[in-house]
This record gives sequence, structure tokens and C-alpha cells, in this order.
Amino acid sequence: MFQPNIFDSHHLLDMTHKTPDSEMEFLRDDEFESKSATDIMEAPSGDDQDPNQRPKKKRYHRHTQHQIQEMEAFFKECPHPDDKQRKDLGRRLGLEPLQVKFWFQNKRTQMKSQHERHENSQLRAENEKLRAENIRYKEALSNATCPNCGGPAAIGEMSFDEQHLRIENARLRDEIDRISGIAAKYVGKPMLSYPHGTPRSLDLGVGNFMPQPSLVGDYYGAGDLLRSVSGPTEADKPMIIELAVAAMEEVIKMAQAGEPLWMPSPDTSTEILSEDEYFRTFPRGLGPKPLGLKSEASRESAVVIMNHINLVEILMDVNQWASVFSGIVSRAVTMEVLSTGVAGNYNGALQVMTAEFQVPSPLVPTRENYFVRYCKQHADGTWAVADVSLDNLRPSAISRCRRRPSGCLIQELPNGYSKVIWIEHIEVDDRGVHNIYRPLVNSGLAFGAKRWVATLDRQCERLASAMANNIPAGDIGVITTPEGRKSMLKLAERMVMSFCTGVGASTAHTWTTLSGSGADDVRVMTRKSMDDPGRPPGIVLSAATSFWLPVSPKRVFDFLRDENSRSEWDILSNGGLVQEMAHIANGRDPGNSVSLLRVNSANSSQSNMLILQESCTDATGSYVIYAPVDIVAMNVVLNGGDPDYVALLPSGFAILPDGPTHHGGGIPETGTGGSLLTVAFQILVDSVPTAKLSLGSVATVNSLIKCTVERIKSAVGGENA
Repeated sequence: MFQPNIFDSHHLLDMTHKTPDSEMEFLRDDEFESKSATDIMEAPSGDDQDPNQRPKKKRYHRHTQHQIQEMEAFFKECPHPDDKQRKDLGRRLGLEPLQVKFWFQNKRTQMKSQHERHENSQLRAENEKLRAENIRYKEALSNATCPNCGGPAAIGEMSFDEQHLRIENARLRDEIDRISGIAAKYVGKPMLSYPHGTPRSLDLGVGNFMPQPSLVGDYYGAGDLLRSVSGPTEADKPMIIELAVAAMEEVIKMAQAGEPLWMPSPDTSTEILSEDEYFRTFPRGLGPKPLGLKSEASRESAVVIMNHINLVEILMDVNQWASVFSGIVSRAVTMEVLSTGVAGNYNGALQVMTAEFQVPSPLVPTRENYFVRYCKQHADGTWAVADVSLDNLRPSAISRCRRRPSGCLIQELPNGYSKVIWIEHIEVDDRGVHNIYRPLVNSGLAFGAKRWVATLDRQCERLASAMANNIPAGDIGVITTPEGRKSMLKLAERMVMSFCTGVGASTAHTWTTLSGSGADDVRVMTRKSMDDPGRPPGIVLSAATSFWLPVSPKRVFDFLRDENSRSEWDILSNGGLVQEMAHIANGRDPGNSVSLLRVNSANSSQSNMLILQESCTDATGSYVIYAPVDIVAMNVVLNGGDPDYVALLPSGFAILPDGPTHHGGGIPETGTGGSLLTVAFQILVDSVPTAKLSLGSVATVNSLIKCTVERIKSAVGGENA
């Protein structure tokens, strides 16, 4: 009788149950071996076999690395190929359809086994956690006391809620005692002991931090924080954990508190943190405000179109965080992960980070922070992510920006959306901010919670658009497939990130100021581009300038994003007709979109040019970012190809309000309803990376940016700005 093939799916399933270890050893991740088609066809039947004849040794076909990679890629898209797909794949890779079939069977079995093991480990961890909680509750119940007489409580005398609150109260009391003890050890303060009946607030329990007055105003004297900071030492880690736990409690209280901690502003449009009430509520915290630093505190809430699990992942994955908030976070690094969380999620995750926060203009110094980020899921299902500065662990450093407990609460909503409450509480030396940006920074719109929440809301809409499998009716043009749409959105995302990281006053690069009249000086910097497939090789000259316009940000934004008015400011289009070839809507606001533009040159001898453009806007600012793209490379992207190899040099505009604008009868103290516009260009001045930059190139770029500024001022009515 014919022997069953060991690679048939039902046999593999049997093997999974019987000997999972040996089976997984056989089915390795990177190599699959299957019988060749000739072996299968030549296998003798049971009647033809000679019982005395020694069975011939079976031969196996080992796939090449290329074949494995191709099948792995195909598996990600389609784990169950039909006959036609197997034949096509086999023809392309030089394999028999049967070999392809066996490989996919093996791969599916392997993935199923891995998934089952992962699920088992998660369930085991969750089971252990529940068992430990159960034991803790039983012990607490056995030691429960009567709230009236103080004697032992009989079962049934105390409600479950009261028992739970007493257990939580005891835990928080222990945490406060531990924090106080560690603080005394580290900063030499006496331990504070309180009677158990006295209400106490959770705080950070660390000493005062006083910078040296002689260096307070020197923004870059201490060097670049992100390059100089190393990870925490083993001795610091207990202190960091206690700081994070206390910061979490403070963020939750600040998110949920009302008056008198948060007071309405005179025009009731925002909330103002009462500093006196704050220090009464959190007396030990990070200590008093250091000399020379100014306090900025804000709170904002919104409902965003994303589930709570994905939001937590964005905040805890430093790359996703820097990408989603690229307009605010110019650089971010995770120095060390102290805990990855439990049960396969970020509950309990703890990581030490450095980050640089920016406003998209060279006129506003960036803010650097060294902090710990802690994520926790609470009993009611709410997630919270809290940050707090670790400056006290670096006594030699001079802090220009200190992050008091800040973060957000994320509440799951029934429709799959999430409610977010965001807290930003910063102490900063902002004396380096240029005068035209000072009202914006003082209002909290530049670095405050409103900007974080507005950016998150807009980016959630963009991500929802990118994940859509169908092509919405709002999309027009040459994009015909969901794959092409996703590739174009991914390319536009990289373009926006590249623009944002190069337009601010980051300490990662140095701007050189050319002669000008003051605020509207043109600043330039050079960068050599080598071995980066996403940038053209050679010497790139970046130039940027910021200036004020006496017109609303919306009017400036609509003018700059409209392809019909592009010829009024874009010198490089040579007055040619600009046509929108493709359009992808990125949210509710029509200004949030990605476009592919074609510039039909007025000179017939010149070839037409393609421009990729993304425009985005929210209540705190707007961007119009664009880059010329190669026609051949763009065709690959539109057909769903990899966009990472398309070379981009993005230029564009960042449009911010010049201060808060209050509607409905409120008279703003700052801001005139005007705009702060930053214009930034990147030009490839030499395709040889080792070439020297000529003064002529600098003069040309300087002339180009000044001419563009004059055209914009003239077109939108800001000639006298």
C-alpha cells in the first residue's frame, strides 16, 4: 500500500499534538525541505516492493534562499494559495506546484504551533497574576477590621468595594513610605512619617534642583543632551521605579481633578493650573521651581478615531511615537527598557528615554528631556502613560527644561474610538525664543497639551485612511489599487518626517545666519548625503526663514496648498500649468490630503515635472510639504512598489498662529489673528558628496528663498509685513 506522505497537513497536525518539540525542531523558521516531485512520482506501491530489498534512501530538495524569501513574502499576503497561484509561483521559482503546496502546508502548521505556544504563555502569565491577586485579597479579608470599632470584621460586614479601597489604601501607603525612604537616602532629607489617619498625596519625594545661575541663559553650553546622556546605572534603577510609580499617581490626579487645582481662564477658553494649589496637593514632588525656569501647564481632552491598544503602542514604541508626532518630536531615543510589561502587552512597561521637542522654526530653541516613561492599565480598564524627568540623577548637568509628571489617560469607548486626556507640565528657560514667537509659546499652543492632542487627532485620521482597503470616493486620479494608495501614503509620511526633522533649531545641526534685517534672516546649513537610498547623493543645501504675516493662518494655508495658485509663488515651476494627477483625502478637513502634481512646463523643450505634496492642518498649525519626484520611481510606487528607494528632498511651509485667538466675544491678550510662516528649501547643489560648497550656490539659494517670500507676501496681502 502507498505510504502516506509525512508532509500532508493532517499528519503534521497529528505530530503537533504528539511531539511538538521534535516537530518544531524539524520545521525550522528559515529552512523548509520538501520532497522533490520525482521522489513522489517514483515512490513504489506496496505491491511492487520487494520485502527483502533495502528501501532506497529518500532524497530531499533544499530550497534556495531566494525561493524561501519569495515564498515567505507571498505567504504574508496569501497563506492559502489556490492551484493557479501555486503554478505561477512554482514557474517563477523553478519549483513543482506540489513542492510549493507542501511548503505552504509546512509553513501554516509552523505558524499555528507558534501562535498556540504564544497564547499558552500569555494565559499562564495571566493565570499566575490572578492567583497572586486572589491570595492577596484572601489575606486582606482575613485581616479586615471593623470601620466602627476597629475590631476584627466578620464576613459580610464590609462591602466588596470598601474592602478593595482599604487594600488599595494600604498599598499606596506602603508606596509613599518607600518613596520617602529612598528620597532620604538619595538627597539627604529626613524621612517624613505620618500618622495613618492623616490624608496624604502621592508625590515624587526627591530633592530640590537648582541650576548654576551663571549658565542658566547658555542654551548650548552643556552640549547636546541626546548625545551625552548614557543609560541609568544599576544603583539608579530603584529610584527610577519609585519616581515612575509616583508620577503615574500624580498624572491621574491631575487628569481627573477640577477646581481649585485647575481654574478656568478669564475668557473660559482654557484651564490654568494654580501653582499654589499644585504645591499644596503635591508638596514633595520634584521640589520648588528652579531659578530661571518658567512653568507651563496645560490639559486637553479629545475623542480620537483609534482603539486604546494601538494608542498605547504608539506612545510606548519610540519609533512610532517620533513618527506620529514628527512635528513636535524632532529626535527620540530609548536609552534602556527596564520592563517590557506583562501578559504580552505594555501593562507595567517602563523605559528611560531622551527626546528633543521642537516648533517648526529656527527661531525657537528646542527642548531636550531625559525622562522615564511608565505605562499601566488600571482596574477600571483605563490605560495611563506617565513621564517624569530624571534630571536629579545627573547632578552635573544643567537643565534648561524639566518635565514634571506629564502624560495621558486613554479610555476605551464602545465604538472602538478612545477618549484621551493629556497633561503637559514643563519648567523651562524660554529666553532664547524670538520675540515674534513669544506670544505663541507663552499661550501653550507651541508645546502644550492642545498641540499634542490636535496632532494625535489628525494623525489618527491619517492612519485610518492609510489602513482603508477600499479607495474612497474622495480619491481621484491615477491611483487604481489599494496597494498603490498605501505606498504613496508611506512615501508622503517619510517626506513629512524628513522635512520636520530638518526645519527646527535642533542641536543635531547648526544653522548659519546670512545677512538680513533681523527676524526674517535666512539661515542655511549643508549636509552630505551618501549611501542613503531615500536621498539623492551629493551636497544638500538647506535654507529656512521665518516671518510674520498680517493674515489668518487658514488663508495662508489655502493659498499655498492650492495647485491653481502655485505658479504665483513657486519660482521653479517657471509659470507652468500645475495639474493634480492624484488626490488622497486624509481626514475630515479637506486641507488634509496627499496629492501628486504635474507641472506642465511653458517651455516645450523642458520635460514635465512631478511633485508629491502633503498638506495637513489642525487647530494649532498647518503644513504644506512637497518634493520633486522621479517619474519612473513614482510609477513603481503607484503600482504598489516599495517607496523607501524613492529619493526625496522635501521643501515646504509651516504655518502657525501668532498667538491664541478667542472666539465669541473674548478679547485675546496676545495674538492678532496673523500668521507665523516658516519657509524651508532643500536644494541639491552638487551631485558629488566630496565636492566643496561654492559661495555662488549659497547666494543662489538665498536669492531663491527671499524671492519666494516676497511673492507670498505680495499674493496674500502682506506686502507691509
